[in-house]
Amino acid sequence: MSAVFEVANLKKSFGGLAVTSDVSISMHPGDRVALIGPNGAGKTTFVNLVTGNLAPDSGDVRLGGETVTRVDAAGRVKRGLVRSFQVTRLFHDMTPAEHVALAILQRDGRTGRMFGNFLSMPGVMDEVTGMLHTLGLERLMHRKVNEIAYGQQRLLEIAVAMALKPKVLLLDEPAAGVPQSDTGRIEQALADLPADLAVLMIEHDMDLVFRFAKRVIVLAAGAIIFDGSPADVTKDARVREAYLGSYANASHVA
Repeated sequence: MSAVFEVANLKKSFGGLAVTSDVSISMHPGDRVALIGPNGAGKTTFVNLVTGNLAPDSGDVRLGGETVTRVDAAGRVKRGLVRSFQVTRLFHDMTPAEHVALAILQRDGRTGRMFGNFLSMPGVMDEVTGMLHTLGLERLMHRKVNEIAYGQQRLLEIAVAMALKPKVLLLDEPAAGVPQSDTGRIEQALADLPADLAVLMIEHDMDLVFRFAKRVIVLAAGAIIFDGSPADVTKDARVREAYLGSYANASHVA
């Protein structure tokens, strides 16, 4: 099976300080990968590089075998690389239905049409309703975002991302700031993602990482120090020293 997402020898420095050091990653359809590491490890810089928000000093990013290193962020989204953010970037005066419809129209190259007409577009509305129903947001579809709970806003971000029909989905701490009572729905949404979708999740919640990931990549000081199974990551001496610490010794991980 061919890789759907590849990063080859990616490097980035700021003022002489290397924040991404020769990073290489590949993912295949259906992969569930967690990217972890201490604060300052370079995780956010890495995501900004692969999504086109930052230009690397050297190295390449490939989607489906196509080199997209010089393609802008919007162009990468069109090619199937979609990102959700650590902090919601929703429009508080718009409704969930409007958010998802806008993503569908953008995906189909129809954003030039009068946006207010989406309610009279049966195909768009069927998809909007189905997506929001899947994530438990259908009853809130016409409420303004500032009227719904934060956990529901995080679910809406996933709905918007999925409406773009990604081949690779980058999730930046999808449960960050979500009350414990709502995290179960977030986890269920992650479990319900399409089986052929490649997902890379940045996460600090190690319990969530071990429930989600089939593969764990550890970044420290801008370099990959581990790439392997969740079972093996807790046994790696470098990972223990750099990040996991006492968590690796916890009885529920052993």
